Amino acid sequence: MNGSNTDTLVILSSVNRQYFSKVNTTFGCVIIHEDTRIFITDFRYYGYVSKVLEDWEVICIKPEALYEKINEQLTRLNAEVVGYEDKSLSVEKFQRLYSACSAFRFEPASAYIAQMRAIKSEEEIQKIAAAQMIAQKALGKVVPMIKPGVTEREVAANILYEMLMLGAEDKAFDPIVAFGENSAIPHYRTGKRKLEKNDMVLIDMGAKVDGYCSDMTRTFCVGQPGERIAEIHNVVLEAQNYALQNIRAGISCHEADSYAREYIISHGYGKVFGHPAGHGVGLEIHELPRVQYDESVTLQPNMIITVEPGVYIDGFGGVRIEDIIVVKEDGILNLTNFDKNINL
Repeated sequence: MNGSNTDTLVILSSVNRQYFSKVNTTFGCVIIHEDTRIFITDFRYYGYVSKVLEDWEVICIKPEALYEKINEQLTRLNAEVVGYEDKSLSVEKFQRLYSACSAFRFEPASAYIAQMRAIKSEEEIQKIAAAQMIAQKALGKVVPMIKPGVTEREVAANILYEMLMLGAEDKAFDPIVAFGENSAIPHYRTGKRKLEKNDMVLIDMGAKVDGYCSDMTRTFCVGQPGERIAEIHNVVLEAQNYALQNIRAGISCHEADSYAREYIISHGYGKVFGHPAGHGVGLEIHELPRVQYDESVTLQPNMIITVEPGVYIDGFGGVRIEDIIVVKEDGILNLTNFDKNINL
């Protein structure tokens, strides 16, 4: 295991099982040791997994025999130091694993796995790009129905419908649809509020393709935007543009965050930009790297991150504009090309 102190990985979380095997199941375990790949599952998935993973060892068990079977396989492989998912494994599951496999030394491996997942393969990039394209097309189909009288939930429901009809396997997360003053709540829970003329509309949405997520936010006005909200929208848009022009491999996440943050601070809105300027995206909607002011991690080629500055005025409204990008040696590849104008 290059970059790890372990000789074997035991993967129990569904998201990491999918990362290593490309198979999504609700039950199972992946064991990785040198050139050996083992997928342990039950009757429900055995036939499917065996067909898909032709070059893996696939073992069918009864669920209650899982930890006993893990011990058996680790013994067969002559494993010594076993990496486990310290950040996702419950105390109960770890105790069962440790008890059943007491002959082995266990070492935390979550950080190592997260670092692997942070740098995307070309196949992963294409899946995320496909998911983003679906999200964009879906929003384009939904925008014409966003008129005074429609509710936030109606818009969210239409977004979900259009993404599925366009080929998404699922949503990446519950869409955020916020009208008027609700747009000042960054992670607002979409509600019943009806759209009124000249309201701001904030939509944060993403699709999922082959397990991989996309993420995009747009904020616009239905009608004539007031002078104050138009100014805020322009500041956020210019802050994002400045960040997009300067982000590249080799800079720190802190520096990437600062491009958008310092621009917003210089225009007097620093105190109302309270979240990181971006985050990694992959099999999960939030994963490494964290693009924030206190993060020293260096951006590397083929990391995929969001760039999403925002300004939020409580009781008045907010603006967030979010693209998803691939970090490259000489800049970025932007996977997002949906209109950012305040009037759509």
